[in-house]
Amino acid sequence: MSAEDTRHKLLEGALRTLVEQGIAKTSARSVAATAGINQALIFYHFGTLDDLLAAACRHGAEQRVAHYRERLLGVRSLSELLAFGREMHTEEREAGHVAVLAQLLAGAHAHPRLAPATAAGLDLWIAEIEQVLRRVLAGGPLDGLADPAGLARAVAASFVGMELYEGVDPAGAGAALDALEHLGALVAALDELSPVAQKAVRYALRRTSRTL
Repeated sequence: MSAEDTRHKLLEGALRTLVEQGIAKTSARSVAATAGINQALIFYHFGTLDDLLAAACRHGAEQRVAHYRERLLGVRSLSELLAFGREMHTEEREAGHVAVLAQLLAGAHAHPRLAPATAAGLDLWIAEIEQVLRRVLAGGPLDGLADPAGLARAVAASFVGMELYEGVDPAGAGAALDALEHLGALVAALDELSPVAQKAVRYALRRTSRTL
């Protein structure tokens, strides 16, 4: 087995262990057993277990972003983005990736290296979402009013929160997703206004933003 194959098996094994056993039971021994790799190879290839988990975090995020990139490129409106987010949420939950995120967030306090690694993984999503927002907001009534970079972080944070919230209140998380879709429909309705009406909306929104 090549060194690259060994590293890949360890990364996948770390992610599987987080899902199946949780962060509290994730150890070098449990990861090695899941991966079917000698435990000593964790330290040879990654130095420490925390370094392996941090690398696995980014590895997992890169895989998931790549998996959805083509679909994100096809999004043409905010309502489509929110609908995609709901579909992705369901797919990620069923595939066990939401559980990985939950374990990484839970372990960030006890494993200091996980916090920046988890944030870096989320940044990959944020960068993709920001590109979509810049594209779908361009030329619309919210162009120049909403900050795509900040809004991308707000969208990412909202979905992370709902993924975790769903574990304790599935109905509440569903209602929150419904509300976001209604918001997307409202923005879509603004896009259909005449140029004069859009200009009036933009003026009203700018005036309101100055008073906040």
